[in-house]
Formats: sequence, structure tokens, C-alpha cells
Amino acid sequence: MLRLHDVSCGYGRSAVVHNVDLEVGADEVVAVMGHNGAGKTTLLRAVVGLLPAMRGTVTFDGEDVTGKAANRRVKAGMAYVPQGQQCFAHLSTGENLRLVADGRKRGKVLVDEQLDRFPALRPLLGRQAGLLSGGQRQQLAIARALITEPRLLILDEPTEGIQPNVVAEIESTIVDLAAGGLSVLLVEQHLGFALQAASRYTVLRSGRVASEGATGSGAETRVREALSI
Repeated sequence: MLRLHDVSCGYGRSAVVHNVDLEVGADEVVAVMGHNGAGKTTLLRAVVGLLPAMRGTVTFDGEDVTGKAANRRVKAGMAYVPQGQQCFAHLSTGENLRLVADGRKRGKVLVDEQLDRFPALRPLLGRQAGLLSGGQRQQLAIARALITEPRLLILDEPTEGIQPNVVAEIESTIVDLAAGGLSVLLVEQHLGFALQAASRYTVLRSGRVASEGATGSGAETRVREALSI
């Protein structure tokens, strides 16, 4: 579904991410891990087109999208949930959802589907989004992204600052989405969550791949070693 080949990206003339190869298959969750400043968010921004690639190629579902704008990539089937439980704080929960759904043929159905997926949002439809808890705002952000019916969901630190019970709910949702045919690229610092949700991982250190492989037996040790080098 997604393939990065020799991708370098950054800000201005300064590269932050260097020569990264990464793949996300159909129906697969891949986790990108690393310390703060390792280049994880920068890499995601290059994937979705918010930053240009300085070198290398980004291929999505067999199509080279390296030079395409973010809105074209979203139209092709990418959805990006940035770090920080972002929402339109002065709008209600329901208005946040309808803002994305309006104009879509199945808009109301899509909203209902996400309320079924995140039932905690249903009694909060009339509440101002800025008054929701961090976990509720994160569920809202993911629900808004899923209303676009993406084929690749890109999540940046979805468990940051969230209560453990909501972390478990989000992990379960991600696993269920992949089982239902959605590919997920996940940036996550919560090691246990990442290795449980993903089938493969990549560790970035100073913008370069320090370790990669399948999750499962021995993966936690390899990841911890890569993080401590």
C-alpha cells in the first residue's frame, strides 16, 4: 500500500530524515518508534505531502506520489491524524464530525459508523470539543479521519497523554481496522502499545533507520537496544 525508497526530508536545506526505506502492506499496521527529535513526525509529514521529499520516492498503492500535494494524497486514500488530539475546539463534537461528512454521499452513515466505533462520543455530540478529555479528543480526531474512508491511516502519537483504559480502546480499534482491510502507519513512543498493535516496526535514531523487523519474539529487546545505542 505504501512504499518509501531512500527518502530524505527536512526543513529548508536541513535534512532531518535520511535515506529511509519503509513499507506498509495491505491490511498491515507498521509502527515507527524513536526518541523525541528522531524524525518520526517529519517522516509522516513527508508521507502525507506536508513536506517535500529532498530525495527518494513515495509510492502509494502502486502510484508515485512524491511530487503530489497533500490534498491529492488525501483524495487518493491517505488520512493523517497529527499529534496532539487536534480538533476544532470551538465547535461541538457533532459539528466536528459533520464538517468532514458534509458533501459526502454517505455522510450521515459514515458519522453513525464512527459513533458505533467510538460509542463514548455519542453522548458528547452537543459538547464543545475543546471541553473533551484528551482521550475523547483523540477518539474524535481518529473518527474524523475515518469518515474520509481512507485506505491508509497515518497516526502520530495517538496515545500521548491519554489514560490507560482509553489507550487499550485505541489499540483495539487499530487492530480491528487493520483486520477490516485498512493499512495503518503508526508513530508511537509507548513501546508495549506499538509492538502489540503492529506486525512490523522501524526504529529511527537521528533520522536514520537503526532497527527494523517483525514484532513478536525478541522484538522488544531489539527495539530497546536500538533506542539505547
